Amino acid sequence: MLRQTQIHFAHVLYPFIVLFIVTFPYLSWKLLKARGYQHLVLQVGRSSIFPDSDSCHKLTLEAFKFKDSTAENVKCADLVISHAGAGSCLESLGAGKPLLVVIDDKLMDNHQLELAKQLHQDSHLLYFTASNLTETLRTMDLSVLSPF
Repeated sequence: MLRQTQIHFAHVLYPFIVLFIVTFPYLSWKLLKARGYQHLVLQVGRSSIFPDSDSCHKLTLEAFKFKDSTAENVKCADLVISHAGAGSCLESLGAGKPLLVVIDDKLMDNHQLELAKQLHQDSHLLYFTASNLTETLRTMDLSVLSPF
């Protein structure tokens, strides 16, 4: 079965995450591939950055700017990586999908960090910053996550 990773962002401009995802270190792509993920779906929103399918280390890439709804993408995903916006978290968790959220640790008033910490404490998601992405992908145990 083709395992699919959905890189999902709300329909907002969030260049930090798009840049972060597109510039995954080579090792991070390899780690996703080693965990059995073969297809990467990436919503880039208003970002001017649009990834090249050759940049994903043997992962099939589907990228798009916007859709009326990403619900079908989330439904098909085996893993969702997102920012920690409430809407994005609720959509993924409500669909019963394992969720990793990336925190922009440079934000001053970081309400997303508060939400991510609480949902992590309740065992609903895992969160990380750009600096510990590789370690998170290497050590993540999605079996510890509880349904929302």
